[in-house]
Amino acid sequence: MLLLVGLISVTSCEDFLEIKPKDSLSTTDDVIVNKATAESALGGLYSGLADAGYYGTSFQSIGYLSGDNIQWTGSQSQVQEFINHKVNADNATISAAWNAIYRTVNRANNLIAALPGITDATLTDAQRNQYSGEAYFVRSLAYFDLARTWGGVPLVTSPTTVAGENANIPKSTVEQVYAHVKSDLDLAESLLAETTDRYRPTRRTAWALKARYYLYQQDYVQAEAYASKVIALTNYKLVKPFNSFFASNARGTDESVFEIFYNGTTEVNNHRNQWQPQTNGGTRQWAPNDILVGLLNNTAIGGTRSTLVAKDNQNRWYGNLYYRTPASDPSYIIRVAELYLIRAEARARQDKLEDALADLNAVRSRADVVDSNAATQTDILLAIENERRVEFALEPHRWFDLVRTGRADEVLNITESFRLVLPIPADQILIDGDVVKQNDGY
Repeated sequence: MLLLVGLISVTSCEDFLEIKPKDSLSTTDDVIVNKATAESALGGLYSGLADAGYYGTSFQSIGYLSGDNIQWTGSQSQVQEFINHKVNADNATISAAWNAIYRTVNRANNLIAALPGITDATLTDAQRNQYSGEAYFVRSLAYFDLARTWGGVPLVTSPTTVAGENANIPKSTVEQVYAHVKSDLDLAESLLAETTDRYRPTRRTAWALKARYYLYQQDYVQAEAYASKVIALTNYKLVKPFNSFFASNARGTDESVFEIFYNGTTEVNNHRNQWQPQTNGGTRQWAPNDILVGLLNNTAIGGTRSTLVAKDNQNRWYGNLYYRTPASDPSYIIRVAELYLIRAEARARQDKLEDALADLNAVRSRADVVDSNAATQTDILLAIENERRVEFALEPHRWFDLVRTGRADEVLNITESFRLVLPIPADQILIDGDVVKQNDGY
């Protein structure tokens, strides 16, 4: 199954601790036995997150293409399956994403297993805790992404070092997977330092992911509480104008809670090629659809978020969040704007309507959009849903938002409810179908 592609991979990372979370993609076969190899493995962990199959392209494209903001301009019918909500088990994108996420899980598992036994005197207890906390955080994010995409999946928590090891693990229920996400997040929170780092998880990053986790679990009291913990910190804030967090080669701004670093030479972010038009050296195979272009260019809705799109020399609209040459654009995993909108939704669900509006309007104000006039709980929740659509227009939230709120059937006209989770990739069923059963309906 998945574990055949999840063999241990350790990536060296020149000056990893002193510079960025990953600064090289050269791979070694070292085992984790001392501080140096632990740091190298940590670099490999972030390379897994940044991989083209994970936050580099494929996983995020599931969120883009399955919503109602993006059109596919290419010719591959398998990509169009997301637009049509008719994804088949042999779809290459879901296989790439599944494999990349489980490779990342395995890298985390290797670190988690090895760190307690390292006797290197130069590895301090604080460093051991930090590295373990980062591994637990990344594993929790990986299983969160697996659960919201596929539902119940195999829970693999020990390292795979040779082909076939950890095989024959059946799917856990989606509830069990989310429980494991919570357990890993609790461990990460307890181990990580309460500092600020935009590229590596800290305790504050764990708080932010917990806010998202609790929103998905409909625990609105906790979602509000954890979002508030981050919003209250002075070095996390909405930056203005809207495009300040990405324009002019910006990275690691106060808007960012967690983003992935690419240097554009040994590591590139493949999003740029997909979004930019041919005149800018891209393929423009993903493009904003007409409805999204209208929303972003409506000053009463999009405001300054119109900077997310631009026109090429053929008068065609393209997405401009990823634009750098070389392709060193960050992938944005958690932004402060999300925490405001998480808290707005959590407060609205608790009938704290005035407070919910305050959070919603903070995001609107940053985009130079007038305050919302929504008054009832129903209207405020719809306003928040619509705000998330334009605020994260080119980020992979829309599909998952509509699924988690039970609105996908109505908004996207999905007539087969089993398609709200994707099929387990066919190659995984072929390898381990005796224990990893296909999702219902596929």
